[in-house]
Amino acid sequence: MANMSPRKNEMPCQDPEVRAGNFDEVALGYTEEQATDEAKRCLKCKNRPCMQGCPVGVRIPEFIEKVAAGEFEEAYGIITDTNALPAVCGRVCPQENQCEGKCVRGIKGEPVGIGRLERYVADYHNTHKESAEEPEIKKNGKRVAVVGSGPAGLTCAGVLAKKGYEVTVYEALHTAGGVLAYGIPEFRLPKKILKTEVDGLKKMGVKILTNVVIGKTLTLEEICDEYDSVFLGTGAGLPQFMNIKGENLCGVYSSNEFLTRINLMKAYEENARTPLYRPKKAVVVGGGNVAMDSARCARRLGAEVTIVYRRTENELPARKEEVENAKEEGVVFHMLASPVEAIGDENGWVKAVKCEKMKLGEADASGRAKPVPSGEYFTIEADCFIVAIGTTPNPLIKKTSEGLEFDKKGCIVTDESNRTTKEGVYAGGDVVTGAATVISAMGAGKTAAESIDGYLSGK
Repeated sequence: MANMSPRKNEMPCQDPEVRAGNFDEVALGYTEEQATDEAKRCLKCKNRPCMQGCPVGVRIPEFIEKVAAGEFEEAYGIITDTNALPAVCGRVCPQENQCEGKCVRGIKGEPVGIGRLERYVADYHNTHKESAEEPEIKKNGKRVAVVGSGPAGLTCAGVLAKKGYEVTVYEALHTAGGVLAYGIPEFRLPKKILKTEVDGLKKMGVKILTNVVIGKTLTLEEICDEYDSVFLGTGAGLPQFMNIKGENLCGVYSSNEFLTRINLMKAYEENARTPLYRPKKAVVVGGGNVAMDSARCARRLGAEVTIVYRRTENELPARKEEVENAKEEGVVFHMLASPVEAIGDENGWVKAVKCEKMKLGEADASGRAKPVPSGEYFTIEADCFIVAIGTTPNPLIKKTSEGLEFDKKGCIVTDESNRTTKEGVYAGGDVVTGAATVISAMGAGKTAAESIDGYLSGK
């Protein structure tokens, strides 16, 4: 008889008061006993609803069955058959809206902890991989360029490398990983985990060239001339601002800049070469995961942190787990408010953020209640103001390439097989959809890889 506990095995975590002062990973991972026990909660449903919720189609019940039997390396083989980055997905996927959201066990209790099990299996493999067999891959003589080494690019590269293509990835920054490297903090995704996943792709023969900006260092045309096909997975790295008074004061950051300095440049370390002002009082505007990441980073730098969001907690787009973690760490939430001005001191440095109280009106196009200004104002003292209200694709490729079609938001237009309007060029992830999740970008990278394979093998 399966373990019928209505609740998941708790994830062991660092104590909130301790972790608010360090950048070490918050979630510590299951023990072997917890993992096998959690796997036994799976009901082995015939129609596998959990798989319908997975953008990369992991064969979830099969891998969970192996975990229940203690066959972790076999479970890893099943996951990596469709997912190139399991240690990343197990940590940052919004499983509650995807695989776990469709789990039958969740109807009368909590769903199976699919993400936690995926993380356990990937970590187990990475600890024991010396004994694991390296696959032999037969090359097919065709060359594909992947532009961008975020989740979409890495997934596309992994799928194509497995099929025998010679793949070269071009990355604008000095480290591979895209948003996984510059956007997601160490305490959610340790960079050594990311490096291990990237090293796995290199072992499959994927070449990664860093510090190459397409549109500056090389043009898309030059790459198209050199390769049989190209995948564009350049993400959405252009920050959006509120266009309010005082946004150009010192101490005002886009979440992109703030997180890049911390995550990629390790600006929180004692002798970091990248400077970062350590705020005493920080205000973060936004309600998504990026706002939570920014707030939790500022907290770890020693600041008192307030998140300002224009709707109520019910409408917060961030993962529930991220919101709870932020609260436990002492982040204050000020709902139904929107910044209208950053107020500066005589030295041009932000000293306060003026906000307007909001009321909720009728539902808007997003289906959520629309925030309506009330005409009432208040100010919050702040020496740091972080704007985390979303990002759009960098316009560089648009400005320097011909033959690609873009929509009015600057995103590349593709068909359902991720083909662009330029012959032999495919695209996927945030550069096509606008800012979305890591796993949806991976799903797009995978679809594009299958399409490229079809295109180059004449299927």
